[in-house]
Amino acid sequence: MAKVTLIFAVLLIVLGLVGYLGTGSQHPTALIPAGFGALLGIFGFLAISPSESRRKLFMHVNVTIGLVAFLGGAAEAVRGYVHATGAGLQPDMIALASKLTMAGLMLIYVVLCVRSFIAARRSGAV
Repeated sequence: MAKVTLIFAVLLIVLGLVGYLGTGSQHPTALIPAGFGALLGIFGFLAISPSESRRKLFMHVNVTIGLVAFLGGAAEAVRGYVHATGAGLQPDMIALASKLTMAGLMLIYVVLCVRSFIAARRSGAV
């Protein structure tokens, strides 16, 4: 699962860079997904360990980061959309797409992690 974490880390970093460059490099908050990706990448590399306890620790850290990123991305997407439409404005579609993409990626990641944890528990590799 640590290698899957590295794939999601790269996807988030790319998403952050695309969002940042897509806004003409005017909005540094578009790099937030890249920040979450960097964290996942760091802890993903640390999870590649022969020590089972170390691997478990860092994978639990990663799933927590993924959950926070999912909740933050989803909440900000809803908040931004409601705020813009409530004020009679058109929502920033690049920002909305970036937030929803981050939330979707992190939802998939968290589900994959939970399934992996359940499979490990059932197989006796606790």
